[in-house]
Amino acid sequence: MSLEKFFNPESIAIVGASGKEGKVGYEILTNLIDAEYSGKIFPVNNKASAIKGLKCYPDLESIGQTPDLVIIVIPATIVPSIMQQCVKIGVKSVVIITAGFKEVGEEGLRLEQQIVQIAKPAGIRIIGPNCLGVIVPVNNLNASFGGDLPNQGAIGYLSQSGALLAAILDTANAHGIGFSKLVSIGNKADINELDIIKALDSDPDTKVIAGYLENITDGDAFVNEAEKISHDKPILLMKSGGTGAGAKAASSHTGSLAGSETAYEAVFERAGIIRCFSIKAQFDFAQAFANQSLPAGNRVAVITNAGGPGIMAADAVERHGLEFATLTDSTVQKLASGLPAAANVHNPIDVLGDALADRYEFAIDTVIDDPNVDTVLMLLTPQAMTEATDTAKVITKISQRKPQKPMLACFLGASKVAKAIEVLRKGLIPQYDSPENAVLAIKMMVHYVNWRSKPKRVVKLFPVNRRKVEIIVEKHLRQAVREIGEVESKEILEAYGFLTPKGSIATTAEQAANIAQQIGYPVVLKIASPDIIHKSDIGGVKIGLKNIQEVMDAFDLMMYRVPKKAPDANIVGVLVQQMCTGGKEVILGMNRDPRFGPLMMFGMGGTMVEVLKDVSFYLAPLTAEEAKQMLVNTKTYKILKGVRGQKSVDIDAIAEGLQRLSQLVTEFPQIQELDINPYVVGSQGTIPIAVDARISVEQV
Repeated sequence: MSLEKFFNPESIAIVGASGKEGKVGYEILTNLIDAEYSGKIFPVNNKASAIKGLKCYPDLESIGQTPDLVIIVIPATIVPSIMQQCVKIGVKSVVIITAGFKEVGEEGLRLEQQIVQIAKPAGIRIIGPNCLGVIVPVNNLNASFGGDLPNQGAIGYLSQSGALLAAILDTANAHGIGFSKLVSIGNKADINELDIIKALDSDPDTKVIAGYLENITDGDAFVNEAEKISHDKPILLMKSGGTGAGAKAASSHTGSLAGSETAYEAVFERAGIIRCFSIKAQFDFAQAFANQSLPAGNRVAVITNAGGPGIMAADAVERHGLEFATLTDSTVQKLASGLPAAANVHNPIDVLGDALADRYEFAIDTVIDDPNVDTVLMLLTPQAMTEATDTAKVITKISQRKPQKPMLACFLGASKVAKAIEVLRKGLIPQYDSPENAVLAIKMMVHYVNWRSKPKRVVKLFPVNRRKVEIIVEKHLRQAVREIGEVESKEILEAYGFLTPKGSIATTAEQAANIAQQIGYPVVLKIASPDIIHKSDIGGVKIGLKNIQEVMDAFDLMMYRVPKKAPDANIVGVLVQQMCTGGKEVILGMNRDPRFGPLMMFGMGGTMVEVLKDVSFYLAPLTAEEAKQMLVNTKTYKILKGVRGQKSVDIDAIAEGLQRLSQLVTEFPQIQELDINPYVVGSQGTIPIAVDARISVEQV
């Protein structure tokens, strides 16, 4: 069902409308009237005959027609009965402002479920409850109690927090920032964040989608749909708080490092969403996306009337991985012919402190035509000769005449540039309070362009032995054993194309010695127990054993000490395993997020992974490019590429290991956590070895 009646209703009923100032029902009715909403307004209040000059109705049925939109502002306990009235008269769109539902506890949750049960069979869509309302400036619709109707603009905004939306609205009104639509989604009993994002994507008045979220309702749907929408319109989100569903005891390295925030970071990266960490940053980015064209590349030209701000901008450009545009010879010559001799005609272009508006106009007009320039940033400080307001008019004029390249401004100061800043805003030129913030906005635009230009995701599928894995997993689930032991974990990995060291479990010292003889020295001894996760912490690992006596002594000592340190552990025996020498140790892992599914991890291997935390995460399934990017995103990558004369390891082999692991955990949702640590990788052409592994499973 379309959400059109929420955004462009021809008639609105307010159940709980009030004539008492300070009441929410009063504020909503007043805001509708003050915004000059052109549709019919039906106040519903059984204790009044008229409110603010409008006829008042005792209930919805007495109106005599079906309102396009019903806004409910009455105590929570009465809301179900009003929903029944909505069903009876055929209402299809309802905004429930009222609080007191699931946010207050079990009784509130029961009420919320009740209203959904009433609404759903009747095809009624609900925004809220516990929300601020809906605002659509282009339709003069302020069906909220959040403040004055804002300017029209190209930013569509949704918020899970009504209070925060009120603050955002107040801030925007103070700075003249315009919106296409604002929606407070509250408890999301029915309509959720994805519903609104999809509606804003199809909205011709919206150029950029922004919002504030505390959680995401349907993880899989959100990732898939947001990824599609991001190719059409940029999505800028603030996200706060973790998810209680993700709070569980993690037994793997990956599980202990992968919190809910990590999952959200991975989701946003996959879906191309730009995460914002403050209201200011979000507005900074949104203004650029909403009011300017996207840059073709990362080359920035800076025009300034002061050296200091120009240097600040240059530092920020380098810090954020952008490129200072190299002007063509013809551009440099033209600038030299038209600017004073003391001016700097190379990027950053310094037009000097006595520059009037016409000098800025000449410089901007010249630089924006340079084919080596993708974005132009104008800096201005209010010096004695400066014509700030006229310069702002010049910038606006050129931007309207040549809109193909983005133009951003940073007019530094306060009262002396206030009028100029107002001109810039009306001219849709993004204005920033520092060169660093302006450059950061450019970086976000470039990042978005680069993300959007990525090739279509293609996930490779490897030939594997799924039946082998099914047998092991089903056995453990049938026996209610969560942890799969190392030997069977390696069997699972082998079924998906991983190479593991030779080895067998011994139950006596003599048997351990015989296995070692067959494998060949040196060998490693590891305690075999599904109940012992970190073996080395309790003396359950012994490496570099070179002969029969060392193996037998190590076996006896391990079987004596480990039961004392882990008396409740079920010890199967001791794994005697071929020792891998040489190569670099990394870790491959997965932790299954309850909302978004398998979260892949890569990082430096060994026992220090949780201390150093040099890891990267990405959502499965992985493409080859994403697997490689996981490596690049760590400091470990430089070591793997070879430093101080050391040889590079086989990067492609590690990336393939991540893809194989991604396929495994995608095809087996029962796998909740998995670590391969260490995963020993050698030089180009060698096969990496999964030296140690652990897998945990749960019924799904």
